[in-house]
Amino acid sequence: MIKENLDNVLQNIASSCKNVNRNTQEVKLIAVSKTKPVSMLMEAYNNGCREFGENKVQELVEKYDAMPKDIKWHMIGHLQRNKVKYIVDKAALIHSVDSLKLAEEISREAIKKQVDVSILIEVNIAGENTKFGVTPTETERLVREIAALPNIYIKGLMAIAPYVVNPEENRQYFAHLKQLSVDINRKNIDNVSMNVLSMGMTGDYLVAIEEGATYVRVGTGIFGERQYPV
Repeated sequence: MIKENLDNVLQNIASSCKNVNRNTQEVKLIAVSKTKPVSMLMEAYNNGCREFGENKVQELVEKYDAMPKDIKWHMIGHLQRNKVKYIVDKAALIHSVDSLKLAEEISREAIKKQVDVSILIEVNIAGENTKFGVTPTETERLVREIAALPNIYIKGLMAIAPYVVNPEENRQYFAHLKQLSVDINRKNIDNVSMNVLSMGMTGDYLVAIEEGATYVRVGTGIFGERQYPV
Protein backbone atom coordinates (compact mmCIF):
# COMPACT_ATOMS: atom_id res chain seq x y z
CA MET A 1 0.00 0.00 0.00
CA ILE A 2 2.72 2.47 0.96
CA LYS A 3 4.61 1.98 -2.30
CA GLU A 4 1.46 2.61 -4.33
CA ASN A 5 0.59 5.65 -2.23
CA LEU A 6 4.09 7.07 -2.58
CA ASP A 7 4.09 6.56 -6.32
CA ASN A 8 0.72 8.29 -6.53
CA VAL A 9 1.87 11.29 -4.46
CA LEU A 10 5.05 11.68 -6.51
CA GLN A 11 3.06 11.53 -9.74
CA ASN A 12 0.71 14.18 -8.37
CA ILE A 13 3.65 16.41 -7.43
CA ALA A 14 5.09 16.07 -10.94
CA SER A 15 1.71 16.86 -12.47
CA SER A 16 1.20 19.91 -10.28
CA CYS A 17 4.68 21.19 -11.13
CA LYS A 18 3.95 20.72 -14.83
CA ASN A 19 0.76 22.79 -14.50
CA VAL A 20 2.78 25.86 -13.50
CA ASN A 21 6.03 25.10 -15.37
CA ARG A 22 8.03 24.29 -12.25
CA ASN A 23 10.89 21.81 -12.13
CA THR A 24 9.87 18.76 -10.08
CA GLN A 25 13.28 18.92 -8.37
CA GLU A 26 12.19 22.17 -6.68
CA VAL A 27 9.60 20.35 -4.57
CA LYS A 28 10.57 17.91 -1.84
CA LEU A 29 8.23 15.47 -0.15
CA ILE A 30 8.24 15.07 3.62
CA ALA A 31 6.60 11.82 4.71
CA VAL A 32 4.75 12.80 7.89
CA SER A 33 5.15 9.71 10.01
CA LYS A 34 3.69 10.73 13.37
CA THR A 35 2.10 7.83 15.28
CA LYS A 36 3.31 5.36 12.64
CA PRO A 37 5.55 2.40 13.58
CA VAL A 38 9.13 2.10 12.35
CA SER A 39 8.11 -0.84 10.15
CA MET A 40 5.89 1.45 8.08
CA LEU A 41 8.56 4.13 7.90
CA MET A 42 11.06 1.54 6.71
CA GLU A 43 8.67 0.53 3.95
CA ALA A 44 8.62 4.16 2.81
CA TYR A 45 12.40 4.34 3.21
CA ASN A 46 12.89 1.22 1.10
CA ASN A 47 10.81 2.88 -1.61
CA GLY A 48 13.00 5.96 -1.74
CA CYS A 49 11.78 8.24 1.09
CA ARG A 50 14.63 10.07 2.84
CA GLU A 51 12.75 12.94 4.49
CA PHE A 52 10.40 12.28 7.40
CA GLY A 53 8.41 14.67 9.57
CA GLU A 54 7.46 14.22 13.20
CA ASN A 55 5.18 16.25 15.49
CA LYS A 56 6.55 15.09 18.81
CA VAL A 57 10.13 15.28 20.03
CA GLN A 58 10.04 11.85 21.70
CA GLU A 59 8.88 10.15 18.51
CA LEU A 60 11.52 11.90 16.43
CA VAL A 61 14.30 10.88 18.83
CA GLU A 62 13.14 7.25 19.04
CA LYS A 63 12.86 6.91 15.28
CA TYR A 64 16.13 8.76 14.69
CA ASP A 65 17.89 6.16 16.84
CA ALA A 66 16.10 3.22 15.21
CA MET A 67 16.44 4.14 11.54
CA PRO A 68 19.19 4.67 8.95
CA LYS A 69 21.33 7.76 9.38
CA ASP A 70 20.93 9.13 5.86
CA ILE A 71 17.39 10.28 6.73
CA LYS A 72 16.62 13.98 7.10
CA TRP A 73 14.30 14.49 10.05
CA HIS A 74 11.92 17.43 10.15
CA MET A 75 10.41 18.73 13.38
CA ILE A 76 7.04 20.00 12.18
CA GLY A 77 5.01 20.08 15.40
CA HIS A 78 4.89 22.71 18.12
CA LEU A 79 8.22 22.67 19.96
CA GLN A 80 8.41 23.35 23.69
CA ARG A 81 11.56 25.08 24.93
CA ASN A 82 12.33 22.34 27.46
CA LYS A 83 12.46 19.75 24.65
CA VAL A 84 14.84 21.66 22.36
CA LYS A 85 17.99 20.02 23.76
CA TYR A 86 16.86 16.60 22.54
CA ILE A 87 16.62 17.47 18.86
CA VAL A 88 19.00 20.32 17.93
CA ASP A 89 21.57 17.80 16.72
CA LYS A 90 19.00 15.43 15.17
CA ALA A 91 16.52 17.55 13.18
CA ALA A 92 17.76 18.66 9.76
CA LEU A 93 15.14 21.40 9.85
CA ILE A 94 12.87 22.75 12.59
CA HIS A 95 9.74 24.07 10.87
CA SER A 96 7.83 25.41 13.85
CA VAL A 97 9.75 28.36 15.32
CA ASP A 98 7.26 31.06 16.25
CA SER A 99 8.87 33.09 19.03
CA LEU A 100 12.14 34.73 19.96
CA LYS A 101 12.27 32.80 23.25
CA LEU A 102 12.13 29.47 21.41
CA ALA A 103 14.81 30.62 18.96
CA GLU A 104 17.03 31.75 21.85
CA GLU A 105 16.75 28.30 23.42
CA ILE A 106 17.61 26.64 20.10
CA SER A 107 20.61 28.93 19.77
CA ARG A 108 21.82 28.17 23.33
CA GLU A 109 21.56 24.40 22.83
CA ALA A 110 23.17 24.63 19.39
CA ILE A 111 26.18 26.40 20.91
CA LYS A 112 26.43 23.74 23.65
CA LYS A 113 26.37 20.92 21.10
CA GLN A 114 28.51 22.83 18.60
CA VAL A 115 26.04 22.51 15.74
CA ASP A 116 24.34 24.90 13.36
CA VAL A 117 20.56 24.62 13.30
CA SER A 118 18.36 25.39 10.31
CA ILE A 119 14.88 26.66 11.07
CA LEU A 120 11.72 27.98 9.46
CA ILE A 121 9.49 30.66 10.91
CA GLU A 122 5.96 29.37 11.43
CA VAL A 123 3.37 31.88 10.27
CA ASN A 124 -0.28 31.71 11.31
CA ILE A 125 -1.24 32.72 7.81
CA ALA A 126 -5.03 32.47 8.28
CA GLY A 127 -5.16 33.99 11.76
CA GLU A 128 -6.70 30.89 13.36
CA ASN A 129 -6.98 30.89 17.16
CA THR A 130 -6.28 27.16 17.29
CA LYS A 131 -2.96 27.40 15.43
CA PHE A 132 0.52 28.40 16.53
CA GLY A 133 2.60 30.83 14.53
CA VAL A 134 3.52 34.48 14.28
CA THR A 135 1.15 36.85 12.46
CA PRO A 136 2.13 37.85 8.92
CA THR A 137 2.61 41.47 10.01
CA GLU A 138 5.00 40.46 12.82
CA THR A 139 7.00 37.99 10.73
CA GLU A 140 9.72 40.33 9.45
CA ARG A 141 10.40 41.73 12.92
CA LEU A 142 10.77 38.21 14.35
CA VAL A 143 13.03 37.21 11.45
CA ARG A 144 15.32 40.18 12.17
CA GLU A 145 15.49 39.36 15.89
CA ILE A 146 16.27 35.69 15.35
CA ALA A 147 18.78 36.39 12.57
CA ALA A 148 21.10 38.02 15.12
CA LEU A 149 21.40 34.83 17.20
CA PRO A 150 24.45 32.55 16.84
CA ASN A 151 24.32 29.02 15.40
CA ILE A 152 20.81 29.41 14.01
CA TYR A 153 19.91 30.02 10.39
CA ILE A 154 16.52 30.98 8.96
CA LYS A 155 15.86 29.11 5.72
CA GLY A 156 12.30 30.24 5.00
CA LEU A 157 8.71 30.10 6.19
CA MET A 158 6.19 27.45 7.17
CA ALA A 159 2.41 27.50 7.53
CA ILE A 160 -0.42 25.14 8.33
CA ALA A 161 -3.41 26.21 6.28
CA PRO A 162 -6.99 25.74 7.53
CA TYR A 163 -8.69 22.37 7.19
CA VAL A 164 -10.96 22.69 4.17
CA VAL A 165 -12.95 20.35 1.96
CA ASN A 166 -12.09 22.30 -1.19
CA PRO A 167 -8.31 22.89 -1.40
CA GLU A 168 -8.88 25.91 -3.63
CA GLU A 169 -10.01 27.76 -0.52
CA ASN A 170 -6.43 27.66 0.76
CA ARG A 171 -4.85 29.06 -2.40
CA GLN A 172 -5.09 32.61 -1.03
CA TYR A 173 -3.12 31.62 2.08
CA PHE A 174 -0.40 29.85 0.13
CA ALA A 175 -0.08 32.83 -2.21
CA HIS A 176 0.13 35.16 0.79
CA LEU A 177 2.92 33.11 2.41
CA LYS A 178 4.84 33.06 -0.86
CA GLN A 179 4.55 36.84 -1.21
CA LEU A 180 5.65 37.29 2.40
CA SER A 181 8.78 35.24 1.72
CA VAL A 182 9.53 37.28 -1.42
CA ASP A 183 9.13 40.54 0.51
CA ILE A 184 11.44 39.41 3.32
CA ASN A 185 13.99 38.05 0.86
CA ARG A 186 14.23 41.48 -0.77
CA LYS A 187 15.46 42.94 2.53
CA ASN A 188 18.74 40.95 2.29
CA ILE A 189 18.91 40.24 6.02
CA ASP A 190 22.14 38.53 7.17
CA ASN A 191 21.81 34.81 8.03
CA VAL A 192 18.39 34.71 6.36
CA SER A 193 17.40 33.02 3.14
CA MET A 194 13.86 32.49 1.96
CA ASN A 195 14.55 29.45 -0.22
CA VAL A 196 12.21 27.15 1.70
CA LEU A 197 8.42 27.34 1.76
CA SER A 198 6.92 24.51 3.80
CA MET A 199 3.21 24.46 3.05
CA GLY A 200 0.58 22.02 1.89
CA MET A 201 -0.55 18.72 3.38
CA THR A 202 -2.43 15.66 2.11
CA GLY A 203 -5.61 17.58 1.35
CA ASP A 204 -4.13 20.62 -0.39
CA TYR A 205 -0.50 20.02 -1.36
CA LEU A 206 -1.20 20.25 -5.09
CA VAL A 207 -2.52 23.80 -4.72
CA ALA A 208 0.42 24.64 -2.43
CA ILE A 209 2.88 23.51 -5.11
CA GLU A 210 1.18 25.71 -7.69
CA GLU A 211 1.67 28.64 -5.31
CA GLY A 212 5.36 27.98 -4.67
CA ALA A 213 5.77 25.30 -1.97
CA THR A 214 9.25 23.75 -1.84
CA TYR A 215 8.36 21.24 0.89
CA VAL A 216 5.00 19.49 1.12
CA ARG A 217 4.11 17.51 4.23
CA VAL A 218 2.09 14.40 3.38
CA GLY A 219 1.08 11.85 6.00
CA THR A 220 -2.33 10.32 5.38
CA GLY A 221 -1.70 10.28 1.63
CA ILE A 222 1.28 7.95 2.20
CA PHE A 223 0.60 6.00 5.40
CA GLY A 224 -3.20 6.09 5.62
CA GLU A 225 -5.21 7.45 8.54
CA ARG A 226 -3.38 8.15 11.79
CA GLN A 227 -3.61 5.66 14.63
CA TYR A 228 -3.69 7.05 18.13
CA PRO A 229 -3.17 4.89 21.21
CA VAL A 230 -6.40 4.24 23.08
